[in-house]
Amino acid sequence: MNSIIETHAHIYADKFQEDLDETIERAKEIGVEKILMPNIDSESIDVMMEVAQKFPDYCMPMMGLHPCSVKGDFEKELYKVEDWLNKGDFVAVGEMGIDLYWDKSFEEQQKEAFRIQVALAKAKKLPIVIHSRDANPVVIDLLKELQDGELKGVLHCFSGTLEEANEIVALGMHLGVGGIATFKNGGLDKVLPHISIDKLVLETDCPYLAPVPFRGKRNEPAFLQYMVAKLSHYQEKTEEDIKLQTTINAKRLFSI
Repeated sequence: MNSIIETHAHIYADKFQEDLDETIERAKEIGVEKILMPNIDSESIDVMMEVAQKFPDYCMPMMGLHPCSVKGDFEKELYKVEDWLNKGDFVAVGEMGIDLYWDKSFEEQQKEAFRIQVALAKAKKLPIVIHSRDANPVVIDLLKELQDGELKGVLHCFSGTLEEANEIVALGMHLGVGGIATFKNGGLDKVLPHISIDKLVLETDCPYLAPVPFRGKRNEPAFLQYMVAKLSHYQEKTEEDIKLQTTINAKRLFSI
């Protein structure tokens, strides 16, 4: 059985507090080799690092500032991000990005936080992990502005058009395939058959966005097998081929 890399899991979230060990065991049983953990903001760092220390070289942390946590004091948050990047070992700068779904009042601050975190990623030679909600055109414009041939990363949990997907891939990014791929009206049936498998990585974004048949329930890394099955269908490749190539992609992208 080929291994799988879970590239985006909030496994440190409160919803896993009661059964974290069992959740990790279920992930290992289906072949999850590593779990990559995106940070949210300064309040999530300690608990994320505790999980990283409890499961060394298995639960691997990123460091970044989520766009929904970008407020008037975002510079202070980014100083903390930079400080942690200077003293810790992280696989990526993330999750960062643009979110215009809930609140557009901090859009300019989100753009500035995006630019700053890209600069940190370039300085550290790390990939970026991008959150984009109702913001793909803005993210594409920022990537066009900032891509100098050195920037790499993933637009996590991609949901968008084929045109947007092609632009993002052309700008040096991978696409994260999550639970949305299994949704009947998720729209990815028009996208994933047409994207090269070497530009895709697997993720759950757990505890959010559980795939069919668990939609509405808590998501977890063991559910990656449903993303594998759906991607196998869309790409017309075997599930073992999907596991093998997405694992190669993730290891190369995150240098693991």
